[in-house]
Amino acid sequence: MEEIKMELFIPGELKEEPIICDMIRNYDISMKIVEASFSTESGWAYLVVRGDKAEVEDMLTFLREKHIQVDIRQ
Repeated sequence: MEEIKMELFIPGELKEEPIICDMIRNYDISMKIVEASFSTESGWAYLVVRGDKAEVEDMLTFLREKHIQVDIRQ
């Protein structure tokens, strides 16, 4: 089981998409939302994600393909 802490920066053009819901629904992960802020311009979220390494990697690929900036924190 892998745990990563990460910040997401979501561009405004994705504001109507259920990004966080899709992350939980499409990948076998658990998630804690530590802090988040969303506006009409953009969104930001600090998350702690747990799951098998392959699932976490697939989820990160999904986010990057959506052009969501992902910063992994220690």
